[in-house]
Order: sequence, then C-alpha cells, then structure tokens
Amino acid sequence: MSMQPVPWPEPAPEVAAAIRAIYRGKRQVPLPVRVRDELGEVFADEAFAGAFGKEGRPGWSPGRLALITVLQRVDNLTDRQAAEAVATDLTWKYALGLSLDDPGFDASVLSEFRSRVIAHELEEKPLDLLLAALQERGLLAAGGRQRTDSTHVVSAVRDVNRVELAGECVRAALEALAVAAPGWVRQVLEVPGWAGRYELRADSWRMPTSKTKQEELARVYGADGYALVEAVYAPFSPTWLRHLPAVDALRVMLIQHYVRTTDRRGRQVIKRRQDLNQGGEGLPPGRYRLASPYDLDTRWAAKGSELLWNGYKVHISETCHPAADAQAGTDSTGTGTRPPNLITNVATTDATVPDTAMTEVIHQHLA
Repeated sequence: MSMQPVPWPEPAPEVAAAIRAIYRGKRQVPLPVRVRDELGEVFADEAFAGAFGKEGRPGWSPGRLALITVLQRVDNLTDRQAAEAVATDLTWKYALGLSLDDPGFDASVLSEFRSRVIAHELEEKPLDLLLAALQERGLLAAGGRQRTDSTHVVSAVRDVNRVELAGECVRAALEALAVAAPGWVRQVLEVPGWAGRYELRADSWRMPTSKTKQEELARVYGADGYALVEAVYAPFSPTWLRHLPAVDALRVMLIQHYVRTTDRRGRQVIKRRQDLNQGGEGLPPGRYRLASPYDLDTRWAAKGSELLWNGYKVHISETCHPAADAQAGTDSTGTGTRPPNLITNVATTDATVPDTAMTEVIHQHLA
C-alpha cells in the first residue's frame, strides 16, 4: 500500500449543510463534528508516512484512519461497525471531509492500519499530535501538577488451567506447522492419536474429572510436546520452522511446566513441575510464566485481595488542579476558567509490573 501525504479535504458543502440543519441550536453537537471544527486536521498524513511506501496500490489516508480509530474506541465499535459509520454517519463524513456518496472502505483496512502502526512503533503518535494541538490552543503547558494511576486490562484470550495450557500449546503449534509446512507435517508427524487429541481445543468441559486421569493427560500432552519440538529441531527439518511463534511458545511452556528425568532402568520419564513448597522442582515466577499460546505477553496478576486478572496493566497520567481551583472553577492564577484535565502519557506493561517500578519511566516520558 502506498501513501502520498495530502491535506484533508474540507467538509463537503452538502454534508456541512445537513449538519447545520440537524444541530442548529437544538442538540449538542456530536464529538466528530466538534473535533473537526476545533482541531481541524489533527492527525496529518505526514506523521505516519514512515509506515507506508511511496509505490504500489494507493491506500486510504493514514491520518484520517487514525481519527477513525479514535472515534471507534470512543463508541466501542468493531471494525465492521466503524467502517459502516464511515459510509453512513453524516457526523463522521463531516469530520473526515468525505462526500455524501463516498462508500468508505472495507473493514479489513482498519486492521491493516493498526498492524502498520505497531510494526513501525507509531502507537504514541496520535497522542503526541493531539497534545501538540492542545498546546497550540493554550490548554496544556509545561510544569503544573499531574497524577498517574494504573488500571487492569483483561487480555482477549481464554483463561486456561495448567493442563489446558499444555494441550492448547501443542495444538497451536500443530496448527501453525500445518499451515506453514503441510508437506513437512505429512512426512514427519504421523503419530497415532494426535488427530483425535488435537482436533478440538483443550477445554475443561472435556477434561477427565479424575485427578489421576488429568495427571495422565498432562503427561501425554508433555510427551507430545517434546516429540513435536524435537521433530522441528531435527537436522533434516527446515530451520525456519523453529521461529514460528506457536512453536516457540510450546518450547517455553515445556521448559516452564515439565521436567524430563530417567528412572532406575534408564527410561525417560516426563512429569509436571510442582511448587517448591510441595517438594517439587519449582515453577517460574508469574512475570515469566506463559498464560496463553496465542498472546505471549499476557500474564496473571493480582491487585489487592479481590482483583485477579490475566492480561496487562495500563498507567495513565493526566493533568490535575488544586482542590481550591477545582471548586472555584478557575485556573491556578484565579483569572480564568480552569482548563480540563488532559491525558498526557499512557504506558502499558504486563500485568505483573508493580506501579512503583513505573514511576521513573513515566517521569522520563513526561519530561
């Protein structure tokens, strides 16, 4: 996809006329219209030029896609719903400078845009551009008071226990290999019972109820996992198979949850790791332990005595004002209207990072 930075078009006359007629003194003007009127072209295309080539199929304006993504999150819309709003909502057409008959785009464009933004480390660019625009309008200045708080973010993965995690890691690796190297899978992985065991996802509803049988199933998952990893790392296997994320997740899960030993007869024995206080080999700390083969960064964590979640933690900083100013509705000098509290920094970590560990990092970002 190529991109040639161009200024945003002004709102189409017929769209602007309809907006004026609908919201003339009777209703509160919607957020998309206020954003365009007060901030204009807040996300210029040039700011995202590094994520797009100069040759190839022309693509949608990245600046306008950034605004669409913001409006999408405000209304908690899916990609399909956001694409529909671009095509049918007059307020969105006004904000984006689209004509009344503009058909919009396919919903997949939003996912591709986010992928490019992440790949080129431009996640913070929209916030930077917004803060710069607010500075120009006198709503934000250096110094002053700020506060930071954290909240939990639940990962979009299914919560699984240790047995389910083992089975799902094997299944995810098998599926990734079947897609990436189907010929290799047919030649190398003719293992009886695998098709039946990994046809469906590992699920507690299909787990045996007996603890003994669960332990037996866990050992089977471990044996299958070791066999799969050894096949991938065999000299005759393509080396690039080792770099598939699902294969690496399986390898890490085996290290974290299993040990291999030999019995008195010299036979290999595979068993699950147990806590040190139970006389076992020990499990890795929670900050390192995989929680899902589909999101390698999500972690289990607790906050206080009641909150337990699997996911991330987001630290949000915002400007704040003394209580006396807030009650009086004035700024710190007492001469003007108190400005709004504004988000100035967002930092995301895995769920296990303590809030205190982020203080210095956040101060550096704010500086």
